[in-house]
Amino acid sequence: MSIIDPRTGEALTAPVDQSTTTSADAAAQPGAQQGEGVRPEDVIIDADAGNIQQILEASMRVPVLLDCWAPWCEPCKTLTPVLEKLAVEYGGAFILAKLDVEANPDISGQLGVRSVPDVKLVSQGGLVDNFTGALPEKEIREWLGRYFQPPEDAPASPEELAEAALEAGDAATAREIYQEQVEQYPEHYAYQVSLARALVAEGRAEEARAVLDNLPPEERDAAPARGVRSSIEFGERALPHAEIEALGERDDSEARFQRALRMLADGQYEAGLEGLLHLMQSDRGYGDDAARKTLLQVFDALGAEHPLTVAYRRQLFALLY
Repeated sequence: MSIIDPRTGEALTAPVDQSTTTSADAAAQPGAQQGEGVRPEDVIIDADAGNIQQILEASMRVPVLLDCWAPWCEPCKTLTPVLEKLAVEYGGAFILAKLDVEANPDISGQLGVRSVPDVKLVSQGGLVDNFTGALPEKEIREWLGRYFQPPEDAPASPEELAEAALEAGDAATAREIYQEQVEQYPEHYAYQVSLARALVAEGRAEEARAVLDNLPPEERDAAPARGVRSSIEFGERALPHAEIEALGERDDSEARFQRALRMLADGQYEAGLEGLLHLMQSDRGYGDDAARKTLLQVFDALGAEHPLTVAYRRQLFALLY
């Protein structure tokens, strides 16, 4: 795999010249062993004053992901195992070098480390990019994806597993996954919003509302949280699934509206918006303009920039004017 500089689109990694690799270099250059069956010891190394120069020199041949951490740093304890797993998964596309900043203050000072965790991507002897804080695995994969081609056999992320569970109707599994993510990343509030969404799907609306109420004000009022809260409200207004099924072939305005509400409560926003728009076309006055008012509520929940908001707001405008 080659590393790409997103600013220029050019490859940053030169081919490894094993003929010039010393035994000391080899320990700091597991990228020369790319391929299947890569072991942790092939791609992970502890950095210190004795080998940091070799590691930086090795970046001329293979990119180095420098994990700057400290023993007292709790987020580091969450982040480092994820980086180790990804280093093995990427099969030697980069070296993971772990630097204890407390044991190596001079090196961390020279590298400009101000807080930990601090992960720096070094190639050709220079800093390409970095991130700070214990990012969730999904975001780390996205960050790496700016530079490396993802492994073809990459396992599903926790978020992907949770979304697959929700799509399969297994809300309990999705909830368990997000609960674990919330415990690992308590300040990554998107997981708490996703947990609330899974709770709603599981029929535990009050617990979901409590999760949302405990968010910081700026997160509580943001579009994702508003969307889940709206799902709760739609669920309270909509008929239960059994009663929706009992509607059978009914195609009157009340049946259409209830089906649309049920879809919104279940998070099927596009289908729900489509149903509301058709109801407006066929019976604009139904329920004191209930379809239009509900459309606007969905737009607010999704946020002004959401693709569904943009598309259906345009259709609503065309219908009205």
